[in-house]
Amino acid sequence: MVRVLFAVLALALPVAALGQANGADWNYEGGAVPIAYVDNAAAQFQFACRGGDLAMGFWVRAPHRQVAAAAVLSLALDIDRAKGARVDAGGGSRFAQDMPLIHSDGASMIIRGPVARQWAGLAQRAKSSIALAFVRSSAKGTLDMFDAQRFGAGGSSAAIGRVLDQCG
Repeated sequence: MVRVLFAVLALALPVAALGQANGADWNYEGGAVPIAYVDNAAAQFQFACRGGDLAMGFWVRAPHRQVAAAAVLSLALDIDRAKGARVDAGGGSRFAQDMPLIHSDGASMIIRGPVARQWAGLAQRAKSSIALAFVRSSAKGTLDMFDAQRFGAGGSSAAIGRVLDQCG
């Protein structure tokens, strides 16, 4: 009996570890609204084809109080940057400005059009990671960063490609 229990536990550990490893990978869902997304438990980043238009979304489940109180924020995207690296107006960061949508389940920002297409291409080219953060200019001329999130890039090219194939 102990051997059977040990064997079951020994098999369960690699399966659980595989599920956690794949948790950072991108997923694709077809249907009426094809969507490519990655979720790290604190936030979700996605590309979807809504009504024939590409939309990019960033959703944070428990936003910083500055995000929850903001009227307008920018969203910054970086790919393959070192852990702990901050967004940088002079570096490789890309920015989009919009009004964050604050609701009972968190804060989200939806970007459409050419910026969504540009960011889809960047996310497809990411090799290891994709980082996003809400940002705003400070009085000192620097960038304040809130709710920075890092996502794995595994499978982003294929998953996003499937959405782009359906989103003329």
